[in-house]
Amino acid sequence: MKLLSFLQYAYLIFAVLFLYDAIANKSYISLLFAALAVFMFFFRKKFRKRFEDRGKL
Repeated sequence: MKLLSFLQYAYLIFAVLFLYDAIANKSYISLLFAALAVFMFFFRKKFRKRFEDRGKL
């Protein structure tokens, strides 16, 4: 389970990298990938929380 929480933050790292690439190269596709990575961070966070709460019942 600790691996899943680590991978959750990897999405934020990728978002920062894509955002840097978008600013440096004026690439709109990198902005799309950065937004997708931020969305995936929050989605995985919510899903992991739900999965942990289900085990407590």
